Amino acid sequence: MDGVSCDPARSAPGNGARRMIFSKSTLIAAASALLIVFGAAAPSRATPSIVVDVASGAVLSHEQATASWYPASVTKLMTAYVALDAVRQGRISLETPVMMSPRACSMAPSKMGFRPGSEVTLQNALVMLMVKSANDIAVAIAEGVSGSVEAFADEMNRDSAALGMTQSIWVNPNGLPDSRQVTSARDLAILGRALYLQFPEHANLFNIGAMQLGKQIIPTHNHLLGRYAGADGMKTGFTCSAGFNLVASATRGGRRLIAVVLGAPNPILRTAKTAALLDRGFQSGAAVASLASLPSSGPTAAPDLRESVCHHRGPAAAEFMAEIEDASVPVGSGVPLLDTLGGAPQQQMNAKEIAHLPRPRFEPVSVYVGRAPGYAGPVARARAPGAPVGEQPDLAAYAAQPDAGDASASPISKPAPDAVSLRRAKHAKAVKAARAAKAAKADAAKVDDIVADEPAAKPKAARSATKPKAAAPHAAAQKPAASKAHSAAEPGKS
Repeated sequence: MDGVSCDPARSAPGNGARRMIFSKSTLIAAASALLIVFGAAAPSRATPSIVVDVASGAVLSHEQATASWYPASVTKLMTAYVALDAVRQGRISLETPVMMSPRACSMAPSKMGFRPGSEVTLQNALVMLMVKSANDIAVAIAEGVSGSVEAFADEMNRDSAALGMTQSIWVNPNGLPDSRQVTSARDLAILGRALYLQFPEHANLFNIGAMQLGKQIIPTHNHLLGRYAGADGMKTGFTCSAGFNLVASATRGGRRLIAVVLGAPNPILRTAKTAALLDRGFQSGAAVASLASLPSSGPTAAPDLRESVCHHRGPAAAEFMAEIEDASVPVGSGVPLLDTLGGAPQQQMNAKEIAHLPRPRFEPVSVYVGRAPGYAGPVARARAPGAPVGEQPDLAAYAAQPDAGDASASPISKPAPDAVSLRRAKHAKAVKAARAAKAAKADAAKVDDIVADEPAAKPKAARSATKPKAAAPHAAAQKPAASKAHSAAEPGKS
């Protein structure tokens, strides 16, 4: 890799500073990645954002901060809060293994792909949750802490209400699409602040640049880490309905800010807008409101961005670009990548260019499957809600996905293709090929119907002419899909 070494060293989330390693050729290649083409301008469609000071709770800027929104995978910050609170209460420990149930393993991607019965320590599960954003791990944590997804969701709602998150409703622990699950930029800022203030010993959990499982190194989805000076957390999220969400934190001069950006049209502009908001917050520092003073009408139906995010992204991207066109951030402020590219410490870089910088290489945090060496305690698994860890009465009744007819159950195991990153070109090609195969098959059926009244020899000829056209794209679609399923199912074997 152009002479770059990235020796995986075993470490824990709380072990302090991260080390990044870069290649000269990668840095030089950054220049070719600083441009992007956007669509024509569109009418104003502001999306929610907020910047807060963690220590004081002062709001430095806000826009539609109390609007209801789908959280997507930033839900996992709430999942982490409930799990860490359970550790604080002594109900479970970070060394306690959580077991993968059939329900957990049935989750849609992104996922680790472990088999039912696999065990992962809560510590490793939390790292996988934050870095990989694994939906199956989120369910395993929920079942391990509370016994079931529904019982864990009840805890999520109780804890968020206690924090003052008046606009949040939680139904599942991973953020897979559910129209009932909503939050707001303000509530997410409250949550991020609570995680840092109540669990300072776990702050580095949200600042992991990469993790290593066996030979596989999995990088973070938070593109501010290693690119924006002082960036040190927290979590990204995406579905077509929610857009690209980000709860981010950065620290400069001992002052930590949290910025929340919801509904961005793509990950590049999500990163760029967040960088611009953080930079303005560090430069101004003036409070414009408090979290408690922002007007709120409670949770309402969230807007669905599917058309503008996953089908017609150009106008939304153009609007986002207009918001950050003139924003700049300092280059050369202690981040190795920026120091190398920036030259003089006071040089400025446009905010949108931050997102185009090459991916930094982090020293990964090692994770593993199985129990901690020497551990002889109980295993946290699906069980009767309220039962202590280690008690598994009538396990089968709680380990499986609830019946589809149960209106109170969260439909989180249904296929969610929009939860898969848009950057996966192979997945997009497979979907396109599958659709082409379906269309070709329908055309073939129409030909059969048209020639049904003709002599027997003619329909046979028509079918033989049309079948090869349908078969070719179908085969093309199946090959990458099968390969992807195998890699998702057994990531630890790569």
